[in-house]
Amino acid sequence: MKQFWKNGDAFVWLTGGALAFALLMVTALLLLILVNGLGFFWPRTINAYVLKDGRTIVGQFTEREIIPQPDAPVGTPERGRIQIRQGNRDLYGMDFVWIDEADIVRVETPAEVSVIERLEWGNFYGRVAAVTDGGAVLGEGEDAWDVLLAQLPAVQKRQAAIQDMERNQIGRINIAQERVRLKLKKLAIKGVTSGGDVEALRSELDSLQAGYLTKREALQKLRDASRTMVRLEAAGDRQLELPLASVVRAYRPNTMHLWEKVAFYCEKLWEFVAEDPRESNTEGGVFPAIFGTVMLVMIMSLIVTPLGVVAAFYLREYAKQGPLVSAVRIAVNNLAGVPSIVFGVFGVAFFIYFIGGAIDQVFYPEALPTPTYGTGGILWASLTLALLTVPVVIVATEEGLAAVPRGAREASLALGATKFETTWRVVLPAVMPSILTGLILAMARAAGEVAPLMITGVVKLAPTLPLDGTWPFLHLDRKFMHLGFHIYDVGFQSPNVDAARPMVYMTTILLVMMVLILNMAAIALRGKLRKKYAVTAL
Repeated sequence: MKQFWKNGDAFVWLTGGALAFALLMVTALLLLILVNGLGFFWPRTINAYVLKDGRTIVGQFTEREIIPQPDAPVGTPERGRIQIRQGNRDLYGMDFVWIDEADIVRVETPAEVSVIERLEWGNFYGRVAAVTDGGAVLGEGEDAWDVLLAQLPAVQKRQAAIQDMERNQIGRINIAQERVRLKLKKLAIKGVTSGGDVEALRSELDSLQAGYLTKREALQKLRDASRTMVRLEAAGDRQLELPLASVVRAYRPNTMHLWEKVAFYCEKLWEFVAEDPRESNTEGGVFPAIFGTVMLVMIMSLIVTPLGVVAAFYLREYAKQGPLVSAVRIAVNNLAGVPSIVFGVFGVAFFIYFIGGAIDQVFYPEALPTPTYGTGGILWASLTLALLTVPVVIVATEEGLAAVPRGAREASLALGATKFETTWRVVLPAVMPSILTGLILAMARAAGEVAPLMITGVVKLAPTLPLDGTWPFLHLDRKFMHLGFHIYDVGFQSPNVDAARPMVYMTTILLVMMVLILNMAAIALRGKLRKKYAVTAL
C-alpha cells in the first residue's frame, strides 16, 4: 500500500475516476435531453377517458405519478394519477388535467378524434362537425373531415400570399417611405424646405403611398376571400367555430400507420428548424433564433480573432518583459473569471449609450429621438461577447507562441528576414492551431451565453432578420433572437410551462448540435493546419 501511494498510482486512479465520472454525468445529461426532446413531434395516440362521474376527457397521456398513502396498511396497491393533455384551452381554460386512476371507468381510442393545430390557443382535440363557406355547408358529419382536408391546402396557400404581402411587399414600401421621410427631415434640419431635392422626395413619397394603397386593397381582397369556417365538437358537447385560415395542420393520429407517423415526424421536425415561432414561442419553429445565434457567433469570431491574436503577439513577441507586462497578463487572465453580466453592463454603457449614441448624433440626427445604433443590436451584442471571450484567445495564442522554438525565429532572421516577415511567415503559421483552439473555446462560450445578450440586443421575437433582401442587406443595428435566450424564455417565462417543456428540450438539443458542428468544423481546420505547418513549428 505504501508503494501504491509512493508511486502515485492512487492519483492516477483518482484522476481517471474523476474523468470517468464527468463523462458519465455529461452522457446522462445528454441522454436525458434526447429522451425528453426527440419524442416531442411524434403523433401520440388520443384516448377518451370515461370517468365515474359521467365525464369524458379526451387527450394525450403525458405522464404518471404515484399518490402517497402514508396511512395505508402494508400490501395496499399503489395509487396513481395521470396527466392528460386535453388541449382546447379556450374552452376548458387549461391544456393539462390530472385524473385519478381510481376514477377511470374505461379507456377508449376513438378513430374519428382529430388534432387541429391552430395559430392561437394551442391544439384542439375533438371531432370535425361541419365546414362552411359564406354560410353554405360544404361538408357535414362524416364528410366534414374529407372536405376539411380538401379545402385546407388552398386556404393555407392564400394565407401564405397574405403573409408575403404583409411582410415583404407592404413591409418594403413602409421601409422606403420611412427612409424618404427621414431624408426630408434631414433636409429640414439643414434649413432646406423647398427646391428640387425636396420636390423629388415628396414626389417619391406620393408614389410610394399610391403603391401602398394599391397593395392594401389587394390584401383586403385576399382577406375577404377567406370565408371558410370549420365547426368543431369537443368532449362534453362543447362546440367551437373558427376560420379555416387559423388552422395550421389537421390529422388523426389514431388512424395513422407507422410510415405516416414517420413522415409526420419529419414534417414537424423540418417545421421546427425552418419556420418562425408562434404561440409565445411554444409552437412552430426556431429559425430566427438559429439564424441569430450563428450570425452572432460569426460576427464575434471576426472581431475577437484579430483582437486576441494581435494582443497576444504584442505581449509575447514585441513588449519588453517586465512588471507592467506581467500585470497586463495577470489582468487578462483575471478577465476570464469576471461574471458575464458585468460585460453586459459594460456593453450597454460603452457600446450602446456612448458609441451608439454618438453615431446617432453624427450620422442619424433626423431619426432622433428614436435611436438607430443607440439601442441594443446584434453588433453591440457581438462586440460585448468579443470582449468576454478575448482572454481565452489571448491565453491560447500565447501558449502557442511559447511552444514555437526560438531557433525558428533566429533562422529566419539570420536569412535576412525582418521581424515582421518572421512573425508573419514563420511564427503565425506555426501558431495557427493554437489560435483555432482559442477560437473554438470562444465560440462554444459565446453560443451559450445569455445574460449579457439580454441587455445588449436579444429579444423574445424579432419580426425581421439582421440579414435580408432590403438595402443595405446587413442590418447590424437590428435586434435578434438567440437559442440560449429562447430556452430561458420558453422554459421560465412561458404562460403554459407544461406545454412548453418539450420545446425547451428540443431547443437545447439544437443548441448543443450547433455548438458541436461549429467546433467540429474548427477542429477539422485546425488538424489540417497542424499537418501543413508541422515542419514550420519544429
